[in-house]
Parts: sequence; C-alpha cells; structure tokens
Amino acid sequence: MTNLKDISASVQQVAEAISIALGVEVEIVDNKLNIIGGTGVYSDRIGQKEERGNLEGNYLYARVLRTGETQYVADAIHAKDYDEKGAEGTVSGERAEICTPIILGEEIIGIIGLVAFTEAQNKILADTNRNMIGFVERMADLLAAKADQQQTLESAEVSRDEMSTVLETAHEGIFALNQGGYVKHCNNIAAELFDTTKKDITGKHISQLMPGSPALSVFDSGKGYTENEEIFIVNGQQYHFIVTVKPVLSGDETEGLVVSFRDIEEAQKLVYNFNNRTLKNTVDDIIGTSKNIMAAKRNTLKFARGNSTVLITGESGTGKEMFAKAIHYASSRAEKPFVTVNCGAIPENLLESELFGYEKGAFTGASEKGKAGKFEQADGGTIFLDEIGDMPLHLQVKILHVLQNMRFERVGGNREVLVDVRVIAATNQDLEKLISEGKFREDLYYRLSVIPLSVPPLRERREDIRLLMRHFLKKYNAFMNRKIDSFSGEVEELFMNYNWPGNVRELENAVEYGTNMAFGNEIGIDEVPARILRNGNNSVKYSNLDMPLADQVKIFEKEIITEKLKQTGGVKDAVAKELGLSRATLYRKLAELDIK
Repeated sequence: MTNLKDISASVQQVAEAISIALGVEVEIVDNKLNIIGGTGVYSDRIGQKEERGNLEGNYLYARVLRTGETQYVADAIHAKDYDEKGAEGTVSGERAEICTPIILGEEIIGIIGLVAFTEAQNKILADTNRNMIGFVERMADLLAAKADQQQTLESAEVSRDEMSTVLETAHEGIFALNQGGYVKHCNNIAAELFDTTKKDITGKHISQLMPGSPALSVFDSGKGYTENEEIFIVNGQQYHFIVTVKPVLSGDETEGLVVSFRDIEEAQKLVYNFNNRTLKNTVDDIIGTSKNIMAAKRNTLKFARGNSTVLITGESGTGKEMFAKAIHYASSRAEKPFVTVNCGAIPENLLESELFGYEKGAFTGASEKGKAGKFEQADGGTIFLDEIGDMPLHLQVKILHVLQNMRFERVGGNREVLVDVRVIAATNQDLEKLISEGKFREDLYYRLSVIPLSVPPLRERREDIRLLMRHFLKKYNAFMNRKIDSFSGEVEELFMNYNWPGNVRELENAVEYGTNMAFGNEIGIDEVPARILRNGNNSVKYSNLDMPLADQVKIFEKEIITEKLKQTGGVKDAVAKELGLSRATLYRKLAELDIK
C-alpha cells in the first residue's frame, strides 16, 4: 500500500507551494485521516488525526475517501455534515473548502483540502474563471505521481520538474531562492514581468533583481510577509510589484525563500474585474433622479414581485442588463442564479446548444459527458436573454415552447428537462417592425412582453448626466489610483448638451478616457474624446444663446484654436498662418483662453 507518510517532506512542499500560489490555506491527509502536511493552523496539527480518524463517519473527508469524488463546501460554517462543530481537535473559522481525493491507480491514498478562512479566500475558491477545482485535482495527480515514484523523487532533477509544475500553475511571478539569496528556480511569468528569460534570471542574486527589497531580512527573522507594495529600479526600468515572501524552513533554520510577485496594475485590474463580476445590482445602483429614470426604477420594484416574463426595451448602452439584474435581486429568486445570454454574440450554430445543452455524442466535438445549457444553469433563478431580436426564427419556436411549458429537450436528446426559470428579455430593436418583416414571431413577442419595461435614453434624462459623470469619475479614480477632483465648466457644458447616441455606456467611456488623459486634478476640454468634440460642437455653439455673446465667441475661438493645434501637431507658426493671426496675437489668445 502506498503511504503519503513516506513522502511527507514532498507533501509539505506541495502544500506550501499551493498556499503561496493561490493565497488560501492547505491541508493534506492520508487515507487513514492522518494530517501529513498543511499551512497556517494545519501546520501545527501535522501528525494528528482529522475527523478523529473515523473513516465510517459522514463528515467531509471521510465522505471523499469513500466516494473518490471532489466536493466543494461553499458555506462550511452552516453545513451540518462538514465537521464536528465545536468538538476538541476541530478548527474554527473555516468558511469554505474544496476537498479532492489523491488517487493512484484505483486506490485513494489521501486528500488535499483548500480551505478559506477569510472572505477574500472564499472568493478565490468560488472564482470559476481560475478553476480552483481543476487546479487542486492537478495537484492531487502531482502528489499521486510523487507517491508512486518515491525513489525517483529523491533526485534533484525530478524535484525540480515537479516544483516547476507548481510554479508554472501560479498566476504570479515566483522566485525560489537558496540560502545565499540566489535564484534557483523561477517561472515564466517572473521572466515576462522582468522582460527577460528564465535562463537569464536563474543564478542571479535577489538584490540584482529587486534592489532594496526586504526579502533578505526574512533569512534572519524566519518570518515572511504578505502583499507588500515594492518599487524597484533595475537598469533604468521601474518595476512596481505586490510582493509576498515565505521562508522555506528546516527545523529552526531558513534554508531558502519563495518570493511571489504581481504587477500592481494587473492586480488592480483583477480586483476591479472581480468586483464587477460579482456585483449584485439593485435599483440603488442605477444612478439618476430624473422623472423618467425614477419611473423606470419604481416599475422595476413592482415587476420584481412576480414571475411573469419581462421585456426590456431601450437603445444600446442605456443599461438594460442593470435593470434585469435589479429585478432579479429584488425578487424572491435573488439567492438563485442570474444567467445572461447575449443572443447576438453567439454564433447561430452554437446558440441552441448554449441555451438548452446537449447530450453526449450529439455532434462532432461534443463532450462525452454532455453539457447543461443556460436554462438548466438558471433553474430556480432568472435567465436574461439580451438582444432577443437577433435570435434565429427556428430557435424562437423553442423559446416559445419553454415559456409556455417550462420544459425542453437537450440537443441530441429525447427526454424532457423541467426547469423553474423566470425569463427577462431585452432588445434595442423595434420588434413590431421585425414581425412585419417576418423576422420575429408574433406569438413569441406577445409571450415575452407580458410586462414591458422601457429604459429611457440619456438625452431624455439630462438631469442625470452630472450625477453619472461624478459616479464614473469616482469609479475610475479608484481603479487607476488617480485624484481628479472635477470637470472643467466647458466639459460639463459640452457633456450636458451632447446627444449621447451611445447613452450611459458612451458617457462612461468618455469619463474613463478623460481620467486616463488628464494630467492635473481636472478633466478639461483637451481630455474629451475627439468624436464627442466633433459631434458636440454644434450643441455647444448654439445651445446657450442666453450666454453673453462675448462668452460664446470665446468658446468658439477656443475650439477652433485647439483643433488647429491638434491638426498641426502643436506648431504655433502654422496655426497662426492658417488662422490669419500674428504670432503675438496667437500667443495672447492661448493665454486668455487657457489653452495648454
């Protein structure tokens, strides 16, 4: 029988490497529930038994040892069959866990558990984009291979290969340092962050790569640190990283370090994207106090009380999906899935299987296990069919059938699947016109529009423009670590009178552009996208006839001179010549009109 105890040193190395790479705690037990390796609180419990060693029990590890199947406990605090609550030897504070068996041949030789103690760690385990289950299963395969090759694992070459596998799985750059502070191993991401090769980095001292880093002090203290913001200048190039350093201990002696680091801008983007992906939009997140938008928000709360189909209409960029989410999260289905399908973005030949799933072998390239569709994924919750006007006619029949009967067949299947789903559809097209053109089914239209909700375009809610400008400025200030206070009066005037054909989405893009381009603490006319300047000129010139003529002339003059400067690349002599001005007159106007 293969025993994880025989490779306990390798088990502990893998546990520490996984913890460093993912930022969660790790526990590894053998098939007798002996704790062989672990990080954090589990490192102090190595040699003890998990779940009191009761292999016939019904707690998490015993179940996984019996079934051989990976299990994910999303809410460990309230799960009755997770562990012995409050019993001696249990660990308190565990919020969630992914537990996977280590399988060698047909034998289960142990378990790897990824454990979340904080909300941040909980989000890491739940992140489907990073596929934590797939990752930990690969690590389980890695340990199984180690156990099967005990003698080979003692050689430095195989240890290096296995460590490289762990390093390359990480999303951060990683250095493994020897006792002298020289790089023994690094991963490809580390090489990319330094714009060089692994060969060039290996063998260098950490002080050459990260001059002034406090990493070397860890050799003396034996205590690592987490997510320290550090800036280095190497060969005239500045590097701005978030750095974590962990010591590799042998008894009381530090034999090496593992340094993981991530570019700070990428880290900020990751946090930003994660927050937006997990955001539960409510009516309070819909910015605006205008009469039109308040009416739409009141209707949203009314519609949330029922289960009837809702058809949201409005121009592109008005925020139809936000209203759909607001309906869902104000309803009794709020704790169930909200699934979005963009009917116009998915190729027609894939849309049916995307919506309804398929059975194994349904078509060439189909998964052997088959696949659940979006309607099944949304069971108990809400499915949002965006751009419903782009749906092919032959699928409209099937959608109508689902709306009427709440059942369907998978592609290639012959059994009916029953679902409990609320449908919210949205379109920026005139469906009645599509019906007259034979492109949309009339019966489906009436079935979808049981409850119609119209989202007003931005030009019909101009009172909200300033609120939205400040909301987006705050958002992108936080994202880009900027401190821009305001917009110039000229920009506010332009934005208030521009027609915004792209609606709220276009306004957000304009504010994001200005936040990127501004040098001071204000977004001025030079930081407005050229498209808006071109198309907004007429509205600025003629929308404020109550202004004094001299002020209107100044605005017009500033626009003309600014545009000429852009066209000539800032060559003032050329601008003066084209406008028929002397150099002195041009310079005076540049100063008067505050043109940078």
